[in-house]
Amino acid sequence: MRQELKSLPKTLADDVACNLVMVARLLDTEPEEAYKYSRVALRLASRVASVREAAGFASYMTQRYSEALTEFRAARRMTGRADLWPVMADCERGLGRPEKALAMAGEPEVKQLDKAGQVEMRLVAAGARGDMGQFDAAVVTLQSPELASNSVQPWTARLRYAYAEALIAADRADEAREWFAKAADADPEGMTNASERLAEIDGLEFVDALDPEAAADEEDEEAAEEEPARRPARDTRTDEGHDSVIFEEDEDVEEYYDEDDLEIEDASADELDRIDEDREGRREDRD
Repeated sequence: MRQELKSLPKTLADDVACNLVMVARLLDTEPEEAYKYSRVALRLASRVASVREAAGFASYMTQRYSEALTEFRAARRMTGRADLWPVMADCERGLGRPEKALAMAGEPEVKQLDKAGQVEMRLVAAGARGDMGQFDAAVVTLQSPELASNSVQPWTARLRYAYAEALIAADRADEAREWFAKAADADPEGMTNASERLAEIDGLEFVDALDPEAAADEEDEEAAEEEPARRPARDTRTDEGHDSVIFEEDEDVEEYYDEDDLEIEDASADELDRIDEDREGRREDRD
């Protein structure tokens, strides 16, 4: 990239380099910001292949697949390299053209890819099969020496994870569990969510101990389980005339009702009048 930028005046080259550095720093965490920096670099040096490539990846990460494909094609024309072929095929998937992506998997350019590129192309082809509803074919597409190998390579976790997902889609969940476990073993840095998918299959649930809201929710659930069951009492009416419902423990009934309250349902009309008169008399005495 430095070599390519030497074709520019030094001040311009420095400006372009600064923008490319920001694209690299922000691409994974803040792709929209990375995209903005890539557009500045592209405006300053559209004839530099590395700038077109960086702009392509920024567009790709923000799902601007048409723009990404344009930039990748331009970079490929400038360099003659085939290493962008898999991501170009994935852009075709993003544009809703899985048949085109699948056709690209059979082109001569694939033979020019290194091992990592060939694995990436296999992943894209399997994804295209899945997009077309050909789930069994996606499983077969991913079956390869790289998948069967016990050695762990940079692509191993993603390949195993994609195979497990393809098995799920093909209604082969029992086999998928084994491959999610293998993907988790090959992914100590958590680049995939294989561990979470494995736990999901096993019926487990992860709680982030560092998330205050998650911890609070968990405490509320535990408190709810420990709290004795409370039953709604009959509707009552306050002195102000507003409806209210009192929730009571069995042993706390006397706290809210006097004996007259507890017998009121069985009282006759005359007895109800007497109870009301007694209450009114007690209220006047208190006043």
